[in-house]
Amino acid sequence: MFYRRLGKSGLQVSALSFGSWVTFGDQIGNSVAEACMQKAYEAGINFFDNAESYAGGRSEEIMGSILDKFAWPRDTYVLSSKVFWGGKKPNQEGLSRKHVIEACHAALKRLRVEYLDLYFCHRPDPNTPIEETVRAMDTLVQQGKILYWGTSEWSAAEIMEAYAIARECYLTPPTMEQPQYNMLVRRKVEEEFKRLYESIGLGTTIWSPLASGFLTGKYNQGIPDGSRLSMPAYDFLVKRFERMRERGVIEVLDTIQSIACKLGTTMPQLAIAWCLKNRNVSTVILGASHLEQLEENLKSLDAVESLDDEIMGEIDIALSRFVELES
Repeated sequence: MFYRRLGKSGLQVSALSFGSWVTFGDQIGNSVAEACMQKAYEAGINFFDNAESYAGGRSEEIMGSILDKFAWPRDTYVLSSKVFWGGKKPNQEGLSRKHVIEACHAALKRLRVEYLDLYFCHRPDPNTPIEETVRAMDTLVQQGKILYWGTSEWSAAEIMEAYAIARECYLTPPTMEQPQYNMLVRRKVEEEFKRLYESIGLGTTIWSPLASGFLTGKYNQGIPDGSRLSMPAYDFLVKRFERMRERGVIEVLDTIQSIACKLGTTMPQLAIAWCLKNRNVSTVILGASHLEQLEENLKSLDAVESLDDEIMGEIDIALSRFVELES
């Protein structure tokens, strides 16, 4: 494993990290979750990602019980949560001061820790002034309940507004953003955020490096039973994939598969290694529905050195044939 600083901060995160979206509390049992957490930690992963909305809080409870069981030294891992979707009643969602602070307290309880290393605003909230959210996050930092705060799927303009407010009011500014980034979703990380890496030292903890499984090739011939796309809650991904098919994504994926074969690696390993080649990616969040999948994806570290300028050029040519969908 190798480590990168989270943007311009002094915090070091493993190049590969482990997240629980979809899997913990939904797709896998507690014993598999425990085995994956242990394998990840033993492999050098030090960042574990979660959110209040994952499995309605159950994901955090499972991760918390695992952390409690293994009793790893707290200074050997980085733990996150995200705030936005906490429930359906008034004040149980969004980024109001009330929900931000109460959601943090609830996450700490579920995860069984005294503080969160990273706390993300899971989406922008058009109903709450950004200044209110910035002040709430600063309060949590001053109380020692979170160490760094950031955003997820915010625009560059929204991040810059939060940063400017924090600087003007002598508050803690956002440190990181958690965007989707993969071979099929590139615009925000590579273009929109480009000026933020230098101007404010933005770090990124990117999610979905395999494009929800599309970059594994397993959906090229249909939707296998037990896969994410077979789950009713993810019907939106099925619709998205159908739109991608119409834009010729299968031909692009076939080309990427052939490049992986030429390098003696797998398509998922190539896709993850490709993300790591971007120096503005602080860490790539992996998910896994079984231990063997995690073990295979960890091998993507070995593929990074194989991606020289020539290979990256071949990949760019292949990807240029696909027009990214709008969010």
